Amino acid sequence: MGRARDRLRGLAWVGHRRQYAALPWRHAAAGLEILLITSRETRRWVIPKGWPMITYAPADAAAQEAFEEAGVRGDIADEPIGAFRYRKRLKSGEAQLCRVDVYPLAVTTEAKTWPEKRQRTRRWVPAADAAHMVDEPGLRRIIEDFAAAAPAPA
Repeated sequence: MGRARDRLRGLAWVGHRRQYAALPWRHAAAGLEILLITSRETRRWVIPKGWPMITYAPADAAAQEAFEEAGVRGDIADEPIGAFRYRKRLKSGEAQLCRVDVYPLAVTTEAKTWPEKRQRTRRWVPAADAAHMVDEPGLRRIIEDFAAAAPAPA
């Protein structure tokens, strides 16, 4: 029964458009923090994400989105730590099913200005708070799992 259930879960991803996201993080005095940003239209708390870029590897595309949307740069992991699904509302009003692969980004630099600064708010929050601030259950689990296994401060 387990194999059949695993195959059915795999089928749930069929038909989803792929996106790549960065999970910006840092160690602070109070512990692990996650950088959240607001979405442009609904103002929900999210992480930087976007569509594939032809000239970028997936992790590099996630890092580029982190700079454009949140003004941060750092060391991005080569492999995703998980994926979540959501429905992206398109300008046409339709909803597109998306699968988002999430790459942790150890933030080393925060810009004072960046391309989408006037369109979004960014906020560093403790990892436990970040997990509760996002709407997508899959993203919430990724943040919780990352916080539980986070690298030790350098």
